[in-house]
Amino acid sequence: MEKPIWCSLSALICAGVVSAWAQTAPSLKAELNRRISGALAAAGAPSVSVAVVQQGRVIYARAFGKADIAKDRMATTGTRYAVGSISKQFTAAALLLEQEQEKVSLDDKVSKYYPDLTRSGEVTIRELLSHTSGYEDYAPQDYLIPEWTHEITPEQILDRWAKKPLNFDPGTQWQYSNTNFVLAGKILEKVSGQELLAFLGEHFFKPLGMASAGDCEAHNPEDATAYTRYALGPPRQVGREAAGWYFAAGELCMTAEDLAKWDVNFLDKKILSAKSYEEFTTEMKLKNGRPAHYALGLSISDFRGTPLISHSGEVSGFLAANGVLPEKKAATVVLSNEDGVNLIGPLSQEIRALLVDPPDAAAEQQDRQARAVLEGLQTGRIDRSLFTANANSYFSETALSDYRNSLAPLGELQWLTRLGDSQRGGMTHMSYRAHFEKNSVLLNIYLTPDGKFEQFLVEEQL
Repeated sequence: MEKPIWCSLSALICAGVVSAWAQTAPSLKAELNRRISGALAAAGAPSVSVAVVQQGRVIYARAFGKADIAKDRMATTGTRYAVGSISKQFTAAALLLEQEQEKVSLDDKVSKYYPDLTRSGEVTIRELLSHTSGYEDYAPQDYLIPEWTHEITPEQILDRWAKKPLNFDPGTQWQYSNTNFVLAGKILEKVSGQELLAFLGEHFFKPLGMASAGDCEAHNPEDATAYTRYALGPPRQVGREAAGWYFAAGELCMTAEDLAKWDVNFLDKKILSAKSYEEFTTEMKLKNGRPAHYALGLSISDFRGTPLISHSGEVSGFLAANGVLPEKKAATVVLSNEDGVNLIGPLSQEIRALLVDPPDAAAEQQDRQARAVLEGLQTGRIDRSLFTANANSYFSETALSDYRNSLAPLGELQWLTRLGDSQRGGMTHMSYRAHFEKNSVLLNIYLTPDGKFEQFLVEEQL
């Protein structure tokens, strides 16, 4: 994929889509509330803050759980979270904006600004922003190491890591490296004559109404407290990186709603010129022609056949995910104040699924029925009128006893994720992931044309 596919529907069709979504907005919000609260309970994280963009506007923003456990302080929509590497797209956009003013070119060699760095005469700014430069990552760890508790400057980072031998020849491989964006940020400061945060505030945060966006080092009493997890243990408060460690690679904090405002303007192409947008979102190709699956500070992929432009973020005690679906004029923001817990990715996919394939009335009824059957199986009982003769033969007393004994300990069923539908043997095959308080399982279901279950299997998720 070279670039995202933007909405090309006629005004009449687009109006019909907006109208349909407007009619379902209350049920969508209720479903979001249910799934998000269920996901948070299942994950055991302190809090999560979510914002959703639909048809180019923020239609949902809500926080769940506690911003600080010890103080019993609840998270609100005004609670700021560290967004980690989502910061990188702001650095890339800043350099694109300066390129529009002819103050810099992304094809400039690094040597024009930092001639003393390793092979700087061969590396371009574009290769920095696409992680194809070869500079070694100074922060690959996913936990707080002792060195990060001592202050450092971006210049010291470059002096230590950007003077090492390259990990590969520029443009020949893709390898994630925070060093690239520290260097890109320093180049931005040189060409603009402003400090990075001042530039972002003037050109992005203030014009877009992102009042909460700023440096994580400037603490706000409403900011979320950072937590980690050791294996499957409870949330433990954890320290933060000292000043200087993340700079242009990951230093930003903001609310979920303010990040969604950025997504709205991204979708409307109000941040940069059309030419800059194309550069911003075009997937890079390596020198051998292979795709890098990355543009400039943005990951390029698809979700259920729909183009997805996204990025995640992680710093000590925080996880973040931001994804834009240009064809749907939609976006999802999910922020949490605990690292080491599998919440951000799965929940983002849950929400995207609702935006890409909104359930119709028949599908919603099927989902409710599947949920009811599964909850019945936790107690060892089923309504046999819902099943075919074959399925009733499968659910013997032994089978029902085993279902009860193995499913009851999983606790309350939080929510179901429909993974896919297909046709086979004259029936509809449906697969689900069922999220309980203590674990998740898979459902393998066949439904006959008259709406009866020919198969309802619960399988372990490995």
